[in-house]
Amino acid sequence: MRPLAYALTILAVCGAARAATPPPPQARPPIVSVSHLAVHAADPAKSEAFYVHDLGAVKGADPENPKGARYYFSPTQFVEVLPLPPGAPRVDRLDHAAFNTADAEALRAYLAAKGVAVPAKVETGADGGRWFDVVDPEGVRVQFVQPPATLPAVAVNPLSSRIIHVGFIIHDRAKQDAFYRQILGFRPYWFGGMKDDSPSWVSLQVPDGSDWLEYMIVAPPEGRGPPPGMSQATAGVLDHFSLGVPDTRVAYTLLWNGDRLKGQKETPKIGRDAKWQLNLFDPDGTRAEIMEFHAVGKPCCSPFTAADPEK
Repeated sequence: MRPLAYALTILAVCGAARAATPPPPQARPPIVSVSHLAVHAADPAKSEAFYVHDLGAVKGADPENPKGARYYFSPTQFVEVLPLPPGAPRVDRLDHAAFNTADAEALRAYLAAKGVAVPAKVETGADGGRWFDVVDPEGVRVQFVQPPATLPAVAVNPLSSRIIHVGFIIHDRAKQDAFYRQILGFRPYWFGGMKDDSPSWVSLQVPDGSDWLEYMIVAPPEGRGPPPGMSQATAGVLDHFSLGVPDTRVAYTLLWNGDRLKGQKETPKIGRDAKWQLNLFDPDGTRAEIMEFHAVGKPCCSPFTAADPEK
């Protein structure tokens, strides 16, 4: 073969090899924190009293749903309260859970490349925030939010300015892990339950921060959402959000002296994770867990395997 022909053949082969080489895997953009929990409310006025008066959140318009309202604990974290959807109300009040990301469009593309069903485009709100929704393996709606460039003005909340975790009902830990751990990169933090050898609460930190998602595991394994016979009150205990505080006793004193505990029956206690906590409930039964950042001793069931969130 002549040198020129040989060179052209080599170039052709190399070009074919390059064409056959798959593109490098797409990097997942950071998922940095909890964004919000969205819940339904039968009486928006009563919900407003709970979130604004009792918990000290700042009410704002909802750029995602004009019929709803946002109750901000910080410029990038809030509880979204929506009216009940038409028809018979569901046992649970959960609409969706949401996490903050640095780039919503890049994360949408990343999940699409992983075979996850995603919308055709991200949504953009009146405030400039961007988001999209997916459905996890058990049908829970999960939202990823890119906060707007100009954040709302939210004063520091004396009770808490930090949502440290959200939790919701799941049935099959392995099935959910395939999505949250293997695809999204959530990291183990702690697991426990009322019995040491039977984990029913599993905490996974977001990939690029210290906030976490808490699986609230119920039977049967093949189920979805609240199992048959579960009450609205029990579903509200399981579908919840948590506000981080340095000292639960100080938080309880603040609420007590501000006459902000009307209708609440619980007092501070040490949970199975060895953290002081206080459970409060909104008018529809959704639990607001006031929790200290750090454990005061050894937790049950498993050690903590990642750093605690800080103020």
